[in-house]
Amino acid sequence: METAAEETAEKRTDVAVKGEAAIKPQFLTTKDKFHRFVDSEWQGSKGGENDTADEPKASDEEPEPKKLKLDSDDRNSAGKPDSKRLRGQNKSRPHIKPTTYDEKRLCLSVIQVECPFGDKCHFHHNVADYLASKPADIGESCYLYETFGKCTYGLACRYAKAHTTPDFKTMEKADVIKAYEGRVVVKNSLSKDLQNRLRKRSVAFKKSADYLKTLYVVWCAAGVSTCFLCHQLQASPDKQPLVKTVGPLTDADVIKLRSCEKKQVKSLIQNPKCGNLPFRRVCKRFGADITCGEMAMCTNLLQGQQSEWALLKRHESEDIFGVQVEGCFPDTMTRCAELINNNTDVDFVDINSGCPIDLVYKKVHLPNQGVLDVPLTVKIRTGVQEKSNIAHKLIPEMKDWGVSMITLHGRSREQRYTKLADWDYITTCAKLASPVPLFGNGDILSYEDAMKARETGVSGIMIARGALIKPWIFTEIKENRHWDISSSERLEVLKDFTNFGLEHWGSDTRGVEKTRTFMLEWLSFMCRYIPVGLLERVPQKINERPPYYMGRNYLESLMASQNVGDWVRISEMLLGPVPKNFNFLPKHKANAYK
Repeated sequence: METAAEETAEKRTDVAVKGEAAIKPQFLTTKDKFHRFVDSEWQGSKGGENDTADEPKASDEEPEPKKLKLDSDDRNSAGKPDSKRLRGQNKSRPHIKPTTYDEKRLCLSVIQVECPFGDKCHFHHNVADYLASKPADIGESCYLYETFGKCTYGLACRYAKAHTTPDFKTMEKADVIKAYEGRVVVKNSLSKDLQNRLRKRSVAFKKSADYLKTLYVVWCAAGVSTCFLCHQLQASPDKQPLVKTVGPLTDADVIKLRSCEKKQVKSLIQNPKCGNLPFRRVCKRFGADITCGEMAMCTNLLQGQQSEWALLKRHESEDIFGVQVEGCFPDTMTRCAELINNNTDVDFVDINSGCPIDLVYKKVHLPNQGVLDVPLTVKIRTGVQEKSNIAHKLIPEMKDWGVSMITLHGRSREQRYTKLADWDYITTCAKLASPVPLFGNGDILSYEDAMKARETGVSGIMIARGALIKPWIFTEIKENRHWDISSSERLEVLKDFTNFGLEHWGSDTRGVEKTRTFMLEWLSFMCRYIPVGLLERVPQKINERPPYYMGRNYLESLMASQNVGDWVRISEMLLGPVPKNFNFLPKHKANAYK
């Protein structure tokens, strides 16, 4: 088997393998040699082979196959199970909540006067006992303490020694705390008062009721079912929005720009899988112009679900930020738009009509712009079937609806992320959409791809998977160059994400493990990056998978691994050892096992 693999590797040096990136022959290797090298070097750095017994389960064997989900029309006539490709999320992956890793926490009575639960309390009341059972500290310096002057997690922090006195008191830096006084670092958090009112359905949606009354009359005249529009509320007095919210939105409508700025391609970062707040902060550091939150379900927002509202949070560094929602009914979408308008600080609201998953595809409706004081944008795909584009028919309709911007992904729903994006069709749609700005999306992984996209006449580009693979793509686009970023620089990027994650999710055990989980999801994309110095042909294409290759140093080789066990090792370099019961498998399992 090994001889056959070596022969295959030799063939790669002579003839380019279809679907694989072209790498210089001296760096190519076989699968067995690659994993043998990575494992041996890791064990050597740990000081011996005995450490392997303490390592977590590394999913070396192929996980269970994905379950095929058929539409209702296909369930009765389902004959051959292999008649459809199994694509998308690996729904059979293990789900372990971060709360599992923190079995017994420290009771708040340590800070307060007494515990209201008495003997029935399940938490630690003795600090010494808690510290004895608590996992060892990860490092000697706490990012929260150094940045904000205090750590709100106190003794529960995994860096507690950095800010804890011998008598178990938490230290503070008064000068740093004073500098942050009155400063809101993260906006759009869900307040307890609003959450309670949403759950009790006591929030008034006056603008929505006014619009729904009008829609009710129109639909009744047309003979359309209006069963879900019967409940109506009183309309509120009209207010003139500060920013134009209907029709095409240009830079001049929002901010005064210099002539040199108008020539730049606007880059938008939007990731439904890993586009969390810490990752967006990384992208902003590299020069992303616009950021957008992860897709939120409007029904969950209206129910006051904390996990869904977390997707709307905005960091102070995100100067142009929008939220993305989806829904299927006019009443829920309109109310959700009014809810976001009245209770969050956003620059635009985006409707995702281009998500390929069934849950979203079958539920899409546009809210009325009359309830928004910010522009409404829409994201769509070319169509449903691969060879039947319909976006050019929808765009004139959207212009009549008053949409401020359109984002077009150059693939159909059926294609998902396979084959190449159709930029010729995006060019046609961009001309058709004028004067409404149209952003193009699909297969952008280098500044050359971005420049080619600019030639199509689009107003800007949206980058999703390309930013997950290499977030420094925004710097490359700004500076018109290929960046041969070193492995140590990439590790610093991951370190920044770690610090941002601890700030966002917490520096206690739960926060650490949640940060680790999101980092591992990101590494499942980042491992696809091939350093520029190793490529035989620059730039790397997003549809070309990397063959097995050795990096210029051990860390570069480790970051090239597509095995989940090696991603866990990278996370341990930044977040310490994983818990004993730790298990992880990415959403998209492709090549995540040896």
